[in-house]
Amino acid sequence: MRNKKKASNVGEGIISGDASWTFGGDTPKTFTAHVKRSVPFYEVGHDLIIKYSDFFVKEDSICYELGVSTGALISELASYHNKTVRWIGLDIQSCMIKQAKLEIKNRDKNVKNIQLIEDNIVTFDYEPSDLILSYYTVQFTPPRLRQTLINKIYNSLNWGGAFIIFEKVRGPDARFQDMATSLYTDFKLKQGYTAQEIISKSKSLKRVLEPFSTQGNIDIFKRAGFVDIMSIFKYICFEGFICIK
Repeated sequence: MRNKKKASNVGEGIISGDASWTFGGDTPKTFTAHVKRSVPFYEVGHDLIIKYSDFFVKEDSICYELGVSTGALISELASYHNKTVRWIGLDIQSCMIKQAKLEIKNRDKNVKNIQLIEDNIVTFDYEPSDLILSYYTVQFTPPRLRQTLINKIYNSLNWGGAFIIFEKVRGPDARFQDMATSLYTDFKLKQGYTAQEIISKSKSLKRVLEPFSTQGNIDIFKRAGFVDIMSIFKYICFEGFICIK
């Protein structure tokens, strides 16, 4: 007889068992607060993406965010750019789409050019686009499907378009990974998480979040066809890349 996975509090009242993290259920209700405490410089990353988007977004652009979560980034971009730009946010969780619609409306009631779609980012049929964003989303795609996804992103971009992706990355070997784990644990403790919450969150992400190394990410970008690739952000085990077609 199988033992049931013990569910524990991983922060902000989110309950999850070992290898059972999900963006569904009640997670969307407190996700914004949770991710801001869990990911270093979360809002700084948003600001950086907005600044880089200036180089790629045109008046008639179609732009995507993969894993729109509660809609913070896509609503900031839509408010910042020309109202003729089409912003399309994808998320596989219906309850996250529902929360995003609510939070986007509360942030800016005048934003009308955002379309939110419940769908799988791997199988979705993308329109030709100038900018595709993934803010800590691709890391949750099973490794066996990741190359397929990046290939599809490359093929969907117009020439000169960009894929901006932020990911949690693992160290190139055990020594560097130990350093990163230690420093990230210190970060979360300073954010007010208890040691038990940190351990429970780590256990809940087993087989759910499977990060690649910096070089591993660059390799899949190159295999898809990207040649112009640059790291634009790095802090401990969190990194942002821009890939231009």
